[in-house]
Amino acid sequence: MSRSILSVLLIALMSHAVQAQRTAPNVVTTESTTTATVDRIERSSRLLTLRSKGNVIQTVYVEPSVKTFDDLKAGDEITLRYTESVVVQVRPGASLSDARDLTAEANKAGNEQVLQQLRAVVKVERIDPQGLLIEYRTKDGRKILRHVADKRLLEGLHVGDPIEVTFTRERVVSLERVRR
Repeated sequence: MSRSILSVLLIALMSHAVQAQRTAPNVVTTESTTTATVDRIERSSRLLTLRSKGNVIQTVYVEPSVKTFDDLKAGDEITLRYTESVVVQVRPGASLSDARDLTAEANKAGNEQVLQQLRAVVKVERIDPQGLLIEYRTKDGRKILRHVADKRLLEGLHVGDPIEVTFTRERVVSLERVRR
């Protein structure tokens, strides 16, 4: 009798261990570099609105220690480095959700370096670990195919998994004018 209880307990503990391992977050932090054209400058708040290839628009905060900011003007082509991180965590039974902007919450929690933080729950549709691609479905039914910068983000994921993705973009580390 005690042997069967022990077996049941062991099986239950193993399944919880597998579940805990499966839901552990995969975190990757990278330093990114991009070249873009200055579209707009907000000097008082030190925000740059940038336009890059394909008319992708992005806004970045530039620290006061980055002196090049003071000399910029609209139309300048610049190269900037900033840090960003992606957290992917399997959420068994989670409902799909729209992307939520958590930037203000991150800043209130004491991380003033966060420029933008977004979180959403999506459903994995396809995984290509060799090509570093993942396809997922959003709450509104769109299928999105994304390149994954680091293979660790795909570890432990399976088709059909609901996953919570948190994307955090931090502030500019350096900024230079592109030399022509």
